[in-house]
Amino acid sequence: MSLLARLAPHLPYVRRYARALTGDQATGDNYVRVALEALAAGEMQLSSELTPRVALYQVFHAIWSTSGARLEDASGGETRAQTGDPTLRLLKIAPRSRQAFLLTALEGFTASEAAQILSAPVSEVETLIASAQAEIDAELATDVLIIEDEAIISADIESLVRDLGHNVSATATTHDEAVEAVQRHRPGLVLADIQLADGSSGIDAVKDILKQFDVPVIFITAFPERLLTGERPEPTFLITKPFQPETVKAAISQALFFHPSRQREAA
Repeated sequence: MSLLARLAPHLPYVRRYARALTGDQATGDNYVRVALEALAAGEMQLSSELTPRVALYQVFHAIWSTSGARLEDASGGETRAQTGDPTLRLLKIAPRSRQAFLLTALEGFTASEAAQILSAPVSEVETLIASAQAEIDAELATDVLIIEDEAIISADIESLVRDLGHNVSATATTHDEAVEAVQRHRPGLVLADIQLADGSSGIDAVKDILKQFDVPVIFITAFPERLLTGERPEPTFLITKPFQPETVKAAISQALFFHPSRQREAA
């Protein structure tokens, strides 16, 4: 199998990443082209110890790092970052933190894979991701509706939300309470369980909320199989109980940053 054939399935994704990293499609595509040319000419090699996708991103980063600093022009980055496009607003985040965040949040790599791509220790990558999330959370602080019928879990989630700098506008334990809560105050984010106190459904509550306005939703549930049915649409953000606090924090950052309605508000 030729080099291009091996890499073809991954090229759309590395182009997406390059565009997000640089804030410009033409610039990002140019770096991808240079990386492919270097591979074709034998100037760079894909690591045989890595999967083809991870190895491709590693080569791209080796190419980008040799001249990518020129893309970090402060005035240009700040001007472009005023648009509602999240990939442009990302330019305000420190380069290494931006790389680590995009590799994990946008491209779905694990922290270990991102460390291989960036040629950095896993601990450093985790610190970079946390730094990026902190900057994003500070920029996109919002009001959060929590739909959860278990008091202890609701309190834990509320604490996590406040730790990120967000405000809890309301908590609800039933479908009706959730719908009434959004009538009183429109939230910027919804965190929802599926099985609610009176036997009502968090899924139905979210559906009714989304009929009124577009808002990012994260489901936190012990019953993921009720949502992962193979039918569409499925939720973008689904966390299984018992959850890890850092998983919830990361999902909140990603949901707010990449949701279309948040992008329009920032424009």
